[in-house]
Amino acid sequence: MNAGLTAGELSIDLNASVVGDPGVLLTDVTHDSRSAAAGSLFVAIRGLKMDGHAYVNAAIASGASAVCVEEAPAASTVPVLVVRDSRKALGPASSAIHGHPSRKLSVVGVTGTNGKTTVTHMVGSIVDAANGVAGVIGTVGGRMGETPIDLGRTTPEASDFQRLLRRMVEAGVTVVATEVSSHAMTLHRVDGTRFSIVAFTGLSQDHLDFHGDMDEYFRAKATLFDATFGERAVINVDDAWGAKLRDLSDLDGMRVGVDVFASHHEERPGRSVFTLNTPGGSHPVRLPMGGRFNVTNAVIAAAISLELGFGVEPIVAGLENMETIPGRFEQIPDKHGRHVFVDYAHTPDGIAQVIASAAQLSDGRVLAVVGAAGDRDTAKRPLMGRAAATANIAVITSDNPRSERPEDIIAEVIGGIPAGASYHVDPDRRAAIRWAIEQSGPQDIVLVLGKGHESGQEFAHETVPFDDRVVTAEELAAWGSVRSHTPIYPHNSPAGNGAPS
Repeated sequence: MNAGLTAGELSIDLNASVVGDPGVLLTDVTHDSRSAAAGSLFVAIRGLKMDGHAYVNAAIASGASAVCVEEAPAASTVPVLVVRDSRKALGPASSAIHGHPSRKLSVVGVTGTNGKTTVTHMVGSIVDAANGVAGVIGTVGGRMGETPIDLGRTTPEASDFQRLLRRMVEAGVTVVATEVSSHAMTLHRVDGTRFSIVAFTGLSQDHLDFHGDMDEYFRAKATLFDATFGERAVINVDDAWGAKLRDLSDLDGMRVGVDVFASHHEERPGRSVFTLNTPGGSHPVRLPMGGRFNVTNAVIAAAISLELGFGVEPIVAGLENMETIPGRFEQIPDKHGRHVFVDYAHTPDGIAQVIASAAQLSDGRVLAVVGAAGDRDTAKRPLMGRAAATANIAVITSDNPRSERPEDIIAEVIGGIPAGASYHVDPDRRAAIRWAIEQSGPQDIVLVLGKGHESGQEFAHETVPFDDRVVTAEELAAWGSVRSHTPIYPHNSPAGNGAPS
């Protein structure tokens, strides 16, 4: 794939002025001075903690062939492109230098609070079933065809994102399904990308430490549903925010819940059976994933695939051949037959949905292990407690406390638990998981929520190894055989919040 522009050609795309030789050829873009090399353009962006303008000389010393800044330095040994907002310039510059790779692919951008990871993986599976070559980018990493890719964040920084899209073009990928976070929209990480389809899964409270309030959070998501980015839209109008978005967006497309929807849903251990209703007819689907929320995710993925032009046969085949997604309602094997699941649910709505789905799987109790993260949206903590209390027993513990005291976070979560609800507290996450397993009987379901696929627990000055899936499997193995079950209620709950009377 031919790519690269001269500094002068790029300046036209960016509406930038050029100081120095406009004929210098640029073949790559970076926002990290340490990765600057011959042929690269270093874009100095102002971050939340550091200002890239302080590293311009370091980038030049590393070999950068040109720099892009908001203020021209007094002198420079390489050409300088001067723009009004270098962060906004990073995406378009990267896209142009890499030959506008999104125009050579069918790129699907999926946004929403919950479900992004599952929907993108479902779309990838459908592409595989249709004999295409899929690319997936998101929270649990990604893949390029069958080749796995390590990613540092849900949506890579703009320069990394465009370079990755270029690699996918060169690898013969036909469809890329990528998660688009609200942070990515606010920080312009997908600027310069053309999306064939943009999709909205739904919205619930999260990230208000960054966005301030739900309206601003919604606006960040809604920006994607503009002709600047997308060609067609798939929107879950069963979600109230989705219905609002459908009214605001000028993009044509499918309404999930109206044009495409599920019916005759039956929940079974490890799978969901439902009827997929499309404009072309109704089709039975046996999804190898539990949870009503995953049925909704499957319908969204089906609508996206219909918009991409795929027929119903590969859509059904792709959904039915889904592989396990790490930490997404993932059942942990137990030789004694206990029902224990690990899920990434870390928002009030996500927690409530997973608990409600688990309750449909068995006549037994649901025990939910829940913790809130430190240094993040504090307003949702009591709401998480209220959601956790919809389980028969909520087990409140630590998540990633970061710089905060776990006990302080737990106190805020407990503040949302209604009087009379049963709950148990243990700041030690492993001990909390062990306790939930110990209290469970053959008909009960244990949910370990919040961290999903994550492999570490973040404290103030260190991240220690901790994978919920590994720890849960270890505790299951250590507990031994299934015993005759007598319900045991929380033993350290405050008065009025222990065993029901």
